[in-house]
Amino acid sequence: MSVRRKLSVSQRLALAAPYVWIAAFFLAPMLLIAKISLSNSVLARPPYEPTFSPSDSIAAMWAKAQTFTLDSYRALATDSLYLDSYLSSLTIAAIATFVTLLVAYPFALAMARSAQRWRPFLIGLAVAPFWTSFLIRVYAWIALLKDEGLINNALIALGLIDAPIEMFATRGAVVVGIVYSYLPFMLLPIYAALEQQDATLREAAADLGASPAQVFLRVTLPLSRDGVIAGALLVFIPAVGEFVIPDLLGGSDTLMIGRTLWNDFFANHDWPAASAAAIVLVSLLIIPLLLWERARLKEEGESQ
Repeated sequence: MSVRRKLSVSQRLALAAPYVWIAAFFLAPMLLIAKISLSNSVLARPPYEPTFSPSDSIAAMWAKAQTFTLDSYRALATDSLYLDSYLSSLTIAAIATFVTLLVAYPFALAMARSAQRWRPFLIGLAVAPFWTSFLIRVYAWIALLKDEGLINNALIALGLIDAPIEMFATRGAVVVGIVYSYLPFMLLPIYAALEQQDATLREAAADLGASPAQVFLRVTLPLSRDGVIAGALLVFIPAVGEFVIPDLLGGSDTLMIGRTLWNDFFANHDWPAASAAAIVLVSLLIIPLLLWERARLKEEGESQ
């Protein structure tokens, strides 16, 4: 028979703190956005009129409910701009996440296999870009990727090309910017997973005749799966809604949902439509996360 231990007041507060944080900084803003998405767009400040108001009488609320529509959400399905923005954002974010993984994994592996005394220094180098402004780092890529930028000038000086390569204001430039900006978010979780691995497992596999490639594919890579998934999520989720990088490095034809939301909020002043698009975007990202977490918990329960 299990005995439930009574928690002290300080322990209850410590357990409640994360939920209060989530409610204050995630749930409450999302409820506000959901309210705006169900409102009507008007030429005013703010540029929306709530469909239902706490001051309305029951009869007024019932009358409004009779004519209530989901026009903001219906527009998402009929306007190809939103669909194209969603698909383009998911595609660019997926490509950038995959490239980031390819770049980060060897570095994380080298850090985890380095001498213990060098690891704090290497971790410091990994997070060093965060010591400067994110905006300045993105602007630096403009100077590198433009037709008269450093990369093209260097290639022309070396005689490798005759004319500048078009790199700036392309989807490739957006991917490069995302990879560079979010690389530490992929690097550190993978490093943490690799650093915790038991070296005797690799030694045992090698003693049984496995080649270095087989040791990596059958031991090292599977055991680092949680770090890879965590890093991929930390890169993919913010990359989908990225605005600064596609706005500065992308061309006019580079559609991403972040730029579309910005235009709806600040250029078109259509807050209900932008809020509806934001709610759909959050749903697209949260539902797969919940399904993955459920599958992970189920797998852990079966293994115990």
